[in-house]
Amino acid sequence: MKQFLSFLRKEFHHVFRDRKTLLLLFGMPIIQIVLFGFALTNEIKNSKIVVCDYSKDDITQRITEKIAASKNFEIKQSVLGHKEIEQAFKSGDIKLAVIFPSAFQTDLEAGRRVQVQIIADASDPNTATTLTSYATNILRDFQQDMQPLQHAPMNISTTARMIYNPDLKGATNFVPGVMALVLMLICVLMTSASIVREKENGTMEVLLVSPMNPLLVIISKAIPYLLLSLVNLIIILLLSVYLLGLPVKGNVFLLFGESTLLIITALSLGLLISNSTSSQQTAMMISIMGLLLPTVMFTGFMFPLENMPKPLQIISNLVPSKWYYTIVKNIMIKGLGFSHVWKETLILAGMTVFLLLVSLQKFKIRLS
Repeated sequence: MKQFLSFLRKEFHHVFRDRKTLLLLFGMPIIQIVLFGFALTNEIKNSKIVVCDYSKDDITQRITEKIAASKNFEIKQSVLGHKEIEQAFKSGDIKLAVIFPSAFQTDLEAGRRVQVQIIADASDPNTATTLTSYATNILRDFQQDMQPLQHAPMNISTTARMIYNPDLKGATNFVPGVMALVLMLICVLMTSASIVREKENGTMEVLLVSPMNPLLVIISKAIPYLLLSLVNLIIILLLSVYLLGLPVKGNVFLLFGESTLLIITALSLGLLISNSTSSQQTAMMISIMGLLLPTVMFTGFMFPLENMPKPLQIISNLVPSKWYYTIVKNIMIKGLGFSHVWKETLILAGMTVFLLLVSLQKFKIRLS
């Protein structure tokens, strides 16, 4: 028994001495419970919407205040007309618009039926359906609360209009997400493992002392995965169009250009990981664990980012696939041009340049 306790104590010493093991044992569960606790919920909070009030009377003002008081909505602004609403949807600033017709209170008091129009961005069909339901319930609750105070029964109805995806196809949401996930994981995983394999086999030193420029060695490693990733992109788009019935509404060449930018970003990140690891197993683990969870959690195609606390929303801005996901939805689903994705493109290009410079610098330092 004494011998058993000695071995047991020794194992505890090994565990507590290894910081990586402690991080895996205690850090991962804490991170996962915090992330999934905030993200895994069917409720959608703080979604940005606009209100277009053509009536501007007492009742529409009270309904607007009731909507603003809901934790599900955040009224971004009150707009003047449909053109401003269309522009807000194109810029991606809002998820929903509530439109009150003119003479709203007058028609209600006269006992006539009035209709409130609700317009939702259905490029994410689940979010659009849920938000439309929230707004409809608020109007229904207001009508029930006001009913005892009115001489004539109030007759408020809603009409919903789903833009960008009137059929509410689920593919409009997960196809751009799968594109971001596949391109990021494959490029980072394959690039990092390929370079580390050369180190493990002892052939990297041979390549570096050869007449070939070290930069050309890295480029020769990256180009095959760039081309193979573009083939993957073509396959995904063909399946999307001919199998799922989801055509590319925007410019195909612009979509390929943006995808190439993300692939270069991922290749740069793979190079950075390969410079920080010495074994293929470690490189693959970092690539999978370090990118799979952030891409799924912080891109927005699985869980609404509005549900997360502000610190996590800020962290999501560091994930390249988040910006690419927004770009793909704008081009592929909404049919918008470069003028509506230039900000996201600029951010993604900045990430690419930064990762590429750091990766190349670290590569030269390690192998000098």
